Amino acid sequence: MKNIRNFCIIAHIDHGKSTLADRLLQSTNTISEREMMDQVLDDMDLEREKGITIKSKAIQISYKHTDGQEYTLNLIDTPGHVDFSYEVSRALAACEGALLLVDATQGIQAQTISNLYLAIDNDLEIIPVINKIDMDGAMIEEVQDQIIDLIGCKKEEILLASGRAGIGIDAILQAIVEKIPAPEGSTEAPLQALIFDSVYNSFRGIIVYYRILNGVLKKGDKVKFIATETEYEADEVGVLKLTLSPRKEVRAGDVGYIITGIKNAKEVKVGDTLTLSNNPHPNAIQGFEEVKPMVFAGIYPVETEDFEELRDCMDKLQLNDASLTYELETSQALGFGFRCGFLGMLHMEIIQERLEREFNQTVITTVPNVGFIGYTTRGEKVTINNPTEMPEPTQIDRVEEPFIKAQIITKPDYIGNIMTLCLSKRGILINQSYLTQTRVELIFEMPMTEIVFDFYDKLKSQTRGYASFDYSPIGYRESDIVKMDILLNGDKVDALSALIHRQRAEDFGRKLCEKLKELLTRHQFQIAIQAAIGAKIVARETISALRKDVTAKCYGGDISRKRKLLEKQKEGKKRMRQIGNVEVPQEAFLAVLKLND
Repeated sequence: MKNIRNFCIIAHIDHGKSTLADRLLQSTNTISEREMMDQVLDDMDLEREKGITIKSKAIQISYKHTDGQEYTLNLIDTPGHVDFSYEVSRALAACEGALLLVDATQGIQAQTISNLYLAIDNDLEIIPVINKIDMDGAMIEEVQDQIIDLIGCKKEEILLASGRAGIGIDAILQAIVEKIPAPEGSTEAPLQALIFDSVYNSFRGIIVYYRILNGVLKKGDKVKFIATETEYEADEVGVLKLTLSPRKEVRAGDVGYIITGIKNAKEVKVGDTLTLSNNPHPNAIQGFEEVKPMVFAGIYPVETEDFEELRDCMDKLQLNDASLTYELETSQALGFGFRCGFLGMLHMEIIQERLEREFNQTVITTVPNVGFIGYTTRGEKVTINNPTEMPEPTQIDRVEEPFIKAQIITKPDYIGNIMTLCLSKRGILINQSYLTQTRVELIFEMPMTEIVFDFYDKLKSQTRGYASFDYSPIGYRESDIVKMDILLNGDKVDALSALIHRQRAEDFGRKLCEKLKELLTRHQFQIAIQAAIGAKIVARETISALRKDVTAKCYGGDISRKRKLLEKQKEGKKRMRQIGNVEVPQEAFLAVLKLND
């Protein structure tokens, strides 16, 4: 075990984690020149297209140190975007050390700091690395000072590297061996392994990835999953090279996989403990914290009969992405579907894309919103994830909405723009501090509702891309949240309801009514589109009726004849309006999503 090192790479998005991982694999001959390509560990099409890492990926490297000994290095490449920080927390739980990567041209960014704190909470050994030192805009000394301020290391401890040019790779490998401690544990103790990921394979069932803390796992052993209390036989065990590499046994300290032919997604939980049936370990490992979704949206199949198929796809997707949560939901307009919880808007977009690409599911997504907590006049506490769950205004005492602490790092030139944007989103400035002369950190407390839709996009455009953004939840606070209903001729359309702050309701209602006026087809009768809060109407648009010229046949004669025909038509329209239904096209639900673009 003394020759095993488990480490991961943490950094802000686009600081070169995947490129550095490529060079580490190349310089240790873990993969051949023929297999080599950019972002070799990012095996999802989406990751390559967007140039981001979505899934953590583990791989085993063999490295011969200058002391002549052979070392086994288990590398986990982690995502950098704030929406995938749950993946990072899982990777850290399986490691003893981390490479903290900072881009020499950009310096420390918000997500660098947040990932560093996650690593420190897990007692990991941190090795600071400055990447992209060969770039024209590299500010090596300035970034070194930033790192020293942040983690209090010595200047000579900071490694200089370039993933693209392959500079400093040997120094990094040596530092991993010399600074990161070997895993602790005993091969004599009963088996105790932490499950940190799983993936569905249509031929072999569910493949479970784990890190063994104690004991040995052999092929053919009968294993037990402690949390779900299920038992299986280990058909195949092995380690993670570029592909799965079978072994007769996997020992304490190693990161490996197991195939047992599990078909049911519910039987594998990330953070569970794996042990042997005949000699179980007395203690379950304290797994990861439960995921806390920030954004909720409904996902519905386009055709109602595809619901069961969509349910299977969601199960399989949740295996591969433990931060996705969902529950059953029904809507009058869209039928059966799921209420899903996501970590952010990018996470929601990626899930939608993966459903379409990996499972051929075309889905409709409803308006994203966040979860509120309501207190009724009787003192009961109600969780409100959906406008339909909001109690009547007469029964509700108060509503609390989730607040976040937002950390924005930018150049001093853009402070004014950011202040204007955040204050318009009901933000409160908590702190402003200069990290260096050219970098300033702003900390705001803001309602989560305000950043769900387009905050990140607006922040990027206001600062020309020179701002990095990270957030963490800080609890719930009382707020004036109301439910806004859309009425068509007095009938509520549940799928168009929204939970919104009272200040914003009128403006949002007006926009929505105008949009619906464009989208709804004209009927034989007049349609009133109204936005209402409780019994109060805050906005209204009217679609006039299609008219047939009933007086065309009166080519002469007394005016009273024409008047009689028009009165008769008016009566008919009045009756039609009482019994007629307004058809709402599918595009109307999608238009609400685009209202905030």
